[in-house]
Amino acid sequence: MDTNIIINIAYIVSAALFIFGLKLLGSPATARKGNMLSSLGMLIAVVFALFDQGIISYSNIAIGIAIGAIIGATAARMIEMTSMPELVALFNGFGGLASLLVGWSAIDPSANTFTMITIFLSILIGGLTFTGSLIAWGKLSERIAGKAIVFVGQNVVNSVIVLAIIACGVMFVMEPSNANYLYAAVALALLFGIMAVIPIGGADMPVVISLLNSYSGLAACAAGFAIGNNLLIVAGSLVGASGIILTKIMCKAMNRSLSNVLFSGFGSVKATTDVIEGEVKPLTPADAYYILEAASTVAIIPGYGMAVAQAQHVLKELQELLEENGADVLYGIHPVAGRMPGHMNVLLAEADVSYDLLLEMDEINPRMETVDVAIVIGANDVVNPAAREMEGSPIYGMPVINVDQARTVFVLKRSMASGFAGIANPLFFKENTRMIFGDAKESITTIIREFE
Repeated sequence: MDTNIIINIAYIVSAALFIFGLKLLGSPATARKGNMLSSLGMLIAVVFALFDQGIISYSNIAIGIAIGAIIGATAARMIEMTSMPELVALFNGFGGLASLLVGWSAIDPSANTFTMITIFLSILIGGLTFTGSLIAWGKLSERIAGKAIVFVGQNVVNSVIVLAIIACGVMFVMEPSNANYLYAAVALALLFGIMAVIPIGGADMPVVISLLNSYSGLAACAAGFAIGNNLLIVAGSLVGASGIILTKIMCKAMNRSLSNVLFSGFGSVKATTDVIEGEVKPLTPADAYYILEAASTVAIIPGYGMAVAQAQHVLKELQELLEENGADVLYGIHPVAGRMPGHMNVLLAEADVSYDLLLEMDEINPRMETVDVAIVIGANDVVNPAAREMEGSPIYGMPVINVDQARTVFVLKRSMASGFAGIANPLFFKENTRMIFGDAKESITTIIREFE
């Protein structure tokens, strides 16, 4: 059989595995299988792409696979679940860098105009994805201030950068033999990635992560056109489209437009001047036990604080004890809870919490008035009733989980500090709210001991 036919069949099989894998990733119940299928598809794609180009021998491919497997397995074992958002940001960044290098390697002064445009796009999108993802990683890991970094004339500076990129792109396509335009384009792309992400505050990082994921796919797609690889075009298109769809879903969950997320500077950590009247009512974990022991319906609303406290496993223990006591236990998941899309789902899946118990915001809100106890663990902005009640609030109009409608609300926090968006939360002062201060994992462990 002709070698080209074998390679094209392998590409078709890989593309099919990508599509089926992506479909299975849509549900936590089948996500592992989807990840395995997608990984198998990528293995086939890489091996046959290298074989097609005659770049490397099979022995070197095997060595590369072994080295990659060791690095991947080590990273998977060492990276804590709380660091998953940062890891995803880095993955997006290195994906963009790879597309930049592929586009750079494909430069051929004799190529047609369309090919040169796709090469430039792969370099541009790959470069800004790389540095933008590094900034996102820095903010998520708190190596860079999480607040929005804005300055006077920032939009003017960004506009000048964009115009310079366009000019370099036109000159690069017209004179691909002149390396100066390429170097300038790479530098401007890297700079623009930084400038595009620094004005976005930490509260918007989940949206930024999904958007950068889309950018990495678009860069790969452009690189596929640049080198004439159909499979890379398909894979990049799938990633780019899924990232855009996810970004749109998350913006809808925040009741904001993408342009507002990217250009408003929202999420800068600043204290609000609103004075919230009321009295905070603290509660000890031991006293919380008596209320939970009598509850027939309990809703758990997790947030980033659960990840920091590594409390997902003790939550599962508490869930089982409550169920043994005759209570129905549900989890309410807000689309932007945590610091990356699906962050809470991943953590709860690690603790083997049944997917059937995870309800999205639109599913759990109609039930909230019938809930005896709502346990808010580490979530703040996504349960803030100011989104419904205070028109002057920066999050007014944002859909939130209406935990304040439950009969009793337990809020587990270390202190009265505001959430990642820096917005005061009137939930803490509601008549039906009790604050349980301290480490969430220790507090829940104390309640578990009372049950036992």
